[in-house]
Amino acid sequence: MKQSIRIASGQGFWGDLQTAPVDQVRNGPVDYMMMDYLAEVTMSILQKQKMKDPNLGYAKDLVPLFEEILPDIVKKKITVITNGGGVNPIACRNAIFAVADKLRIKNLKVGVVLGDDILGQIDALAAQGIKLDNMETGERLESVRSNVISANVYFGAFPIVEALRQGAQIVITGRTTDTGLTLAPMIYEFGWSDSDWDKLAAGTVAGHILECGGQTSGGNFSADWKSVPDLAHIGFPIAEAGPDGTVVITKHDRTGGLVSSASVKEQLVYEIGDPKNYITPDCIADFTTIQLKDTSLDRVEVSGVKGKPSTGFYKVSMSYFDGYTAFGTLTYAWPDALEKASKADQILRIRLCDLRLNFDEIRTEFLGYDSCFGPLSKNTGTLNEVVMRVGVRSRDKEAVNRFSKEIAPLILTGPPSVTGFAGGRPKPSEVIAYWPALIPKTAVTPKVIVEQH
Repeated sequence: MKQSIRIASGQGFWGDLQTAPVDQVRNGPVDYMMMDYLAEVTMSILQKQKMKDPNLGYAKDLVPLFEEILPDIVKKKITVITNGGGVNPIACRNAIFAVADKLRIKNLKVGVVLGDDILGQIDALAAQGIKLDNMETGERLESVRSNVISANVYFGAFPIVEALRQGAQIVITGRTTDTGLTLAPMIYEFGWSDSDWDKLAAGTVAGHILECGGQTSGGNFSADWKSVPDLAHIGFPIAEAGPDGTVVITKHDRTGGLVSSASVKEQLVYEIGDPKNYITPDCIADFTTIQLKDTSLDRVEVSGVKGKPSTGFYKVSMSYFDGYTAFGTLTYAWPDALEKASKADQILRIRLCDLRLNFDEIRTEFLGYDSCFGPLSKNTGTLNEVVMRVGVRSRDKEAVNRFSKEIAPLILTGPPSVTGFAGGRPKPSEVIAYWPALIPKTAVTPKVIVEQH
């Protein structure tokens, strides 16, 4: 058993800093690198891509990235774990094998975790009494069933562990939990069992700290953002994990950003819900037991984490088509910028009403005034300019189309000093809504495939 391993965070979301994973494998020693690409909306985007082309449905950014780092990870024996397989992990694996061929790299073992995509099983599950109703509202799935476009189970760390046991140097998954990408190598290297609740919780906390990339190492830092050095060259976080569950969060030397108890705390409270019950497929972590200690510059020790047994359910992330939306903007200049923009909004709404258009929602923001704080905003002085941004949402596509034709006329039939209408009329886009559900763990089984190329 190793005394410690170093797990690097390479990506916090699809579209994150492209140089981060390159820096992580080249700027210092790491044993593993996790890369988190998926969010709820991402799955629906990838599913739509796969519907158009069966060879797509994964994070395509992985292909040029592996062209750059594959020689490094092979030479340094770094294991990469990513959920960038999206809804088509096999196609993602094949694309990476093609990269290996291009680079003349032989004997590369890639593991794939399948089974999370249950889109084609929804009706069969319903026939078994598994209804997949909305876990937050109680709404029946039947109300949106015909519009469902993706349904993916959140698997945990253990399918990844199995791929590692079979010798995979790269593991590609679909909708695995963000935390599982970091927890898996800790289970594998230290031999933790599926009932070591405190240790599993410690690894889960480490995964939560790494999952958003640079947000732990000084990015998006609220406490004292001006003190963060060299954000242009921010070093993404690294977890130095030990077999007892103690973890030190750090980053490579001579990189920008910072790792402190304050930066780690900000990430810890990000999207956690009940801090005493952070539920994952692997365990329930009690975030109120976490102890943090700054041991030296850019080194924070995380210890004391307590865990509880996992539940008998997986969470299912589903998405469904929920109509159309369109947004239009106009800019109003001084004097009376906000008053002009407000009047233009009033005129537009009257005209839409006169046309008897059916909208589920109309929303107006005045950028430069209330786009951030909304109804809490107060006009404390004269504004030089205000951008009026108006959006509508409706299941009636023709109503959204008609709205898009009402923005430009305001230029000559509304308040004066207006500009900013560029790019033509707003175009309707599809609205994809989120549907969370629960499924018994007994109803779905992950499948692990490891192949050498």
